[in-house]
Amino acid sequence: MKCLPVFNFFYLLSFISVIELSFGGDTITIGQSISDGETLVSSSLRFELGFFSPGNSNNRYLGIWYKSSPRTVVWVANRYKPITDKNGVLTLSNNGSILLLNQERSTIWSSNSSRVLETAVVRLLDSGNLVLRDNVSRSSDEYMWQSFDYPSDTLLPGMKLGWNLRTRFERYLTAWRNADDPTPGEFSFRFDISTMAELVTVTGSKIEVRSGPWNGQQFVGIPMFFPRLKNKVYIPMLVRTEDEAYYTYKPINDKVIPRLYLDQSGKLQRFVWNQTSSEWRMSYSWPFDACDNYAQCGANSNCRISKTPICECLAGFISKPQDDWDSPYSRRCDRKPSDCPSGEGFLKLQRMKLPENYWSNKSMNLKECEAECIRNCSCRAYANSDITGGGSGCLMWFGDLIDIRECTEEFSWGQDIFIRVPAADLESTQYSSKHSNKKKRLKIIVAMSIISGMLILGLLLGMAWKKAKNKGYNKRTGQENEDQNEDLELPLFKLATIANATGNFSINNKLGEGGFGLVYKGTLADGQEIAVKRLSKISEQGLKELKNEVILFSKLQHRNLVKLLGCCIQGEEKLLIYEFMPNKSLDSFIFDQTRRTLLDWSKRFNIICGTARGLLYLHQDSRLRIIHRDLKASNVLLDQDMNPKISDFGLARTFARDETEGNTNRVVGTYGYMAPEYASDGQFSVKSDVFSFGVLLLEIVSGKRNRGFYHSDNKLNLIGHAWKLWNKGMPSQLIDACIQDSCNFAEVIRCIHIGLLCVQQHPEDRPCMPSVILMLGSETVLSQPKQPGYLAHRKCTRPDSSSSMPESSSTNTIMISELEGR
Repeated sequence: MKCLPVFNFFYLLSFISVIELSFGGDTITIGQSISDGETLVSSSLRFELGFFSPGNSNNRYLGIWYKSSPRTVVWVANRYKPITDKNGVLTLSNNGSILLLNQERSTIWSSNSSRVLETAVVRLLDSGNLVLRDNVSRSSDEYMWQSFDYPSDTLLPGMKLGWNLRTRFERYLTAWRNADDPTPGEFSFRFDISTMAELVTVTGSKIEVRSGPWNGQQFVGIPMFFPRLKNKVYIPMLVRTEDEAYYTYKPINDKVIPRLYLDQSGKLQRFVWNQTSSEWRMSYSWPFDACDNYAQCGANSNCRISKTPICECLAGFISKPQDDWDSPYSRRCDRKPSDCPSGEGFLKLQRMKLPENYWSNKSMNLKECEAECIRNCSCRAYANSDITGGGSGCLMWFGDLIDIRECTEEFSWGQDIFIRVPAADLESTQYSSKHSNKKKRLKIIVAMSIISGMLILGLLLGMAWKKAKNKGYNKRTGQENEDQNEDLELPLFKLATIANATGNFSINNKLGEGGFGLVYKGTLADGQEIAVKRLSKISEQGLKELKNEVILFSKLQHRNLVKLLGCCIQGEEKLLIYEFMPNKSLDSFIFDQTRRTLLDWSKRFNIICGTARGLLYLHQDSRLRIIHRDLKASNVLLDQDMNPKISDFGLARTFARDETEGNTNRVVGTYGYMAPEYASDGQFSVKSDVFSFGVLLLEIVSGKRNRGFYHSDNKLNLIGHAWKLWNKGMPSQLIDACIQDSCNFAEVIRCIHIGLLCVQQHPEDRPCMPSVILMLGSETVLSQPKQPGYLAHRKCTRPDSSSSMPESSSTNTIMISELEGR
């Protein structure tokens, strides 16, 4: 979907243009007509009706759009029959039908009104609804025909998505075929009433994604409809009577302007008009991730987007042998044998998207639902059908549990479900949970004891070292100890000062967290804003890493590196104080469905170049050659002007000017960014950072994470997918949809080219950072990239490995695979 530019509904020039170009306000009466070039405009100046040509097409269509520049079309009349010239006419016939005529005055489209109206009038309402009604009727909302009954690809507030149960008339969205052709494409978005009430996107009769049932407040599997989102801008409503069953929504007030749009790829996108910036902002896109795909993991399996692999059999089920699969879609987990009902129980799963094919009873409560399910050995699971007021109603499942997923924590969604499992599995799960909690507590106690001991030892050694330093004499050389003084050219803050600055480390000042611990925003007494990294007592980043980061940072000065202001080591507290970056980290933009639209291509290219310059400084221009070893999107911070600054040097290694590589038995870093030779053999060099930069570049261009990316067609991660597209001559398919219409196409393709050069499998094939800077800033001919080293989805572990982040904590899971290009 295009990132739509600026418009304003309420400025004077719009009113002047209406007077000049509109036919006669918002109304047509019998005998009147409008020709191509004339328009109707609603009384609030929000919507306009007229003739238009989509994209690069010369065909003419009658449509309704937001009165903006460029147009945001929300409805098309003659989707199947375009007019090939600019001689189209819209008129109201003598019998009260709306007619669209071509040059030969043949009817291209009509309202097909069933009643003859001698006093008919057509009006474009402020809601965007084109209505036909009797002009003398006392009821202002009694319509003989309305465009809201025949949606195109957009659902406006007040439109109904669903059914007239008496006539079996259905209202649903259909995507355009492409940006140049509004003919209905293959995707449609519908309200399914075959069970309770669900929203589905389908191609033909095949379900692509489903919302899960309505539970009284929300559809359990679509975060964008949830009422507890921070930026609540609309109220979802589900209506079911004897006559109708439909979904609709309304804005929370007249100032909010939302719309729901089905794009050509089948994605449902929610847009909200931003009055401040005068542009459409995307607040959500669905499907959200691979687990939203219908039956992604087959029967009786849970899809968990945060884990690898993402599919796992539910408790009480065991995976069917892969040899028995008829296709990838026939994979399934089968029930374990057990005695029913004495040898079984129910396991509670929290925050789940409920599976399909359920039986419902609104009169039962949850206890009655459980009792009924226990008595019936065919019952596989149960849940509440309505969660309002403490819960009511009953849902039960009697067959395979299909299309179930674990819902992510960043949104308020999902629902509890109770699944039938053998008693042994139930006891094992409960024991495992209790045992796991005990082990966690024991680990914390041991870790705290070790860290306390290390801190005491460190303080004693520090005191001894400080005493020797104050003497100013080095026994080994017999000279003044100038180098040690240089290492500590950094302010030491008192813990009380930092505690006051951060509101005693208030949760309201929390900026983020990682494997090291939490980061807080603070304000010093002089008004300076700071970011405080508070190392966790069980963090893998210890005194060695903290000292490493302090010493390195105190020597680094570059506009694309975050400035370290000081540190604090007091008791068990280990703190690093940095300059505050108001826009947080890069990953909070490019991987966020809403905020990614704030980064147009010019900003993304500036971030790419700035990060490259910072890395070049580390590799070549600083006093010591520094290899970062953990370059990733979350370690690139953005200042108030969106300029990038590399941060987090806890894992960095230094070299003399004549050294270029090293080796370690302790592999640290983040999966998805580690070079293959480093992950597998512990070999690192400046080319390891180049590999990480290449991954980061591809992520910035695509808006997708390398780790966790899963393409349903080729089952590759982002690097492998990019390589595949490159060899097919289709690299443009990698570009983030949000920047496709605003970017410098040649520049983006060149960046993809550079990214693939940086992630080549062999270090000697990768360019060094000076070459990368040159390639980014010039139009020199680039060499063709060779086979990349990319992450597969199979894991293997290594005992002596570690990582900088808990979600990436197993090391050496990289498998280098051969991928043949066509």
